[in-house]
Amino acid sequence: MIQQWLGFSFRLPFHSYILFGLSAVIFVYGGWPFLSGLVDELRARQPGMMTLIGMAITVAFVYSSATVFFIRGHDFFWELATLIVIMLLGHWVEARSVLGASRALEELVKIMPTTAHLLRDGNDGQVVDVPVSELKPGDRVLVRPGEKIPSDGRVVDGRSQVNESLLTGESRPILKAAGARVIGGSLNGDGSLQVVIERTGQETYLAQVIALVQQAQASRSRTQDLANRAAALLFYVALGAGIISFAAWTWLRNADFALERTVTVLVIACPHALGLAIPLVVAISTAITARHGILIRDRRAFEAVRNVEAVVFDKTGTLTEGRFGVSEVVPLIPEDELLRLAASVETNSEHVIARAVVDYARSRNLVIPSVLDFKAWPGRGVSGRVDGKLVEIGGANLISEKNIALNDSRLEAALKKGQTAVVVLVDGKPAGAIILADRVRAESKEAVAGLKRLGLKVFLLTGDSEEVAASVAEELGIDDYFAQVLPHEKAEKIRQLQARGMRVAMVGDGVNDAPALATADAGIAIGAGTDVAVESADIVLVRNAPSDVPKLIDISRHTYSKMVQNLWWAAGYNILAIPLAAGLLLKQGIVISPALGAVLMSLSTVIVALNAQTLKKGDT
Repeated sequence: MIQQWLGFSFRLPFHSYILFGLSAVIFVYGGWPFLSGLVDELRARQPGMMTLIGMAITVAFVYSSATVFFIRGHDFFWELATLIVIMLLGHWVEARSVLGASRALEELVKIMPTTAHLLRDGNDGQVVDVPVSELKPGDRVLVRPGEKIPSDGRVVDGRSQVNESLLTGESRPILKAAGARVIGGSLNGDGSLQVVIERTGQETYLAQVIALVQQAQASRSRTQDLANRAAALLFYVALGAGIISFAAWTWLRNADFALERTVTVLVIACPHALGLAIPLVVAISTAITARHGILIRDRRAFEAVRNVEAVVFDKTGTLTEGRFGVSEVVPLIPEDELLRLAASVETNSEHVIARAVVDYARSRNLVIPSVLDFKAWPGRGVSGRVDGKLVEIGGANLISEKNIALNDSRLEAALKKGQTAVVVLVDGKPAGAIILADRVRAESKEAVAGLKRLGLKVFLLTGDSEEVAASVAEELGIDDYFAQVLPHEKAEKIRQLQARGMRVAMVGDGVNDAPALATADAGIAIGAGTDVAVESADIVLVRNAPSDVPKLIDISRHTYSKMVQNLWWAAGYNILAIPLAAGLLLKQGIVISPALGAVLMSLSTVIVALNAQTLKKGDT
């Protein structure tokens, strides 16, 4: 071909034998991945891409060799060499794409530091640098400003902002002080911390995340099963088309042209793109979710999430913080004065309501005066003198006992609310009310709004009273709720929604919600923190952020969309390419050589790979 281009002719002695020798080297060495793959596929009785390529290069080499030694005819050594080189180039491009998809997992592994500053006991606080692999639970380490925390543990001294974004998806640095848990691999801010190591090696959060990501990438996918079946079907279609092409063109033209058509059909029909379409998307999407603190335990559940029509949230600890807090203040005197007086009396009480009132006053930076003559009446309330005023705090029992008329619709409404409410009396007269509730998380409203934008129904599931459930549902804009549901009854409520024809995702804390999580079409454990091994859930959300639920569903939908796009491209390419390879448009002057067929096949694979990579752009 090069001689034709340059307009000269040059033939070496024993030209055909030299071509045979060089081609044999290329066939055996360059074609070995395809030939060994052919054997493996036939042994497994799953013929696919390697079988088609192996058959194509074997037919081309055997026929060309026969023209050298046994029969007269046109050899295909040039096409054979070009075909193998292009196929190897396609494999190289594919390998780079797959490696790029799993690079996020490699970055997770690189997060861990290699050394730690171990504080030796009995050596005047001597610091010794040791490999992280030598740390044991109970060891005390020093983490200096700007360093990475060497392993999971608990802060025993110091105070600093810690960046956990690469591990949990939490974008803001988190303040860590004595008693706070820290994750190995997170980045310390400006302060120094002393940390007692609690987990090492495979027990650490990061090791569990890596294991879950690897498990998810290796797990089966319904869409992958479909692709595998399509690839197997394509093999038989291509083989049939190749045989028909050979028979037809042998009769219509000659054996050389017929063989060229057959080889081209076998090459161009290789289900390479089909084989890559799903695994590459799986690898990329799993890495993306891990970066967001969303850990996939079951790929099928992750794919099922895109189809859910209803999301059911547990209330306590999921949509709410799981602890009492002041939700509303109804003042009849200046609000700061009301809170100041109430917090002063409640300072001496250990009751959970008292703690919430005092914490709220302190969060407002109010100065809390001292109290005199403090008294507590179990079941009724507390009292004391503040700045010479008698301050009494209690609920409906206190008001009833003292026979006090509230004469204010706001106070009466506060006491009737499902949340806990206390009335503050100053010198025997109502001064206002403080309403307490299990505080709704700041992200909960955003989560519900996000799910509604995705067209989903949102339900609330709680063991609390009807009034509390109605109040939280109204505040967040939830469609419906189930109240006064005992833990063992939660799964039944999920089944009721499923009986109405809905596909349901359950979001809970993974403890008392375990039966409901297992019953739902997709079980999502929220707020697992460093304890990622939640057995009852298919998907684990590391952060206590309900807003990660719509994010999860959105990623699932985008992932499935990429899978479908890749499958359509891979299948559509073959539907068009096989008839062209067989010579259907020969009269129109359209003929595809084996080498061009290899280029087109490799190009289809590259397009599938590039399309999968666009998932990353949607993640930025």
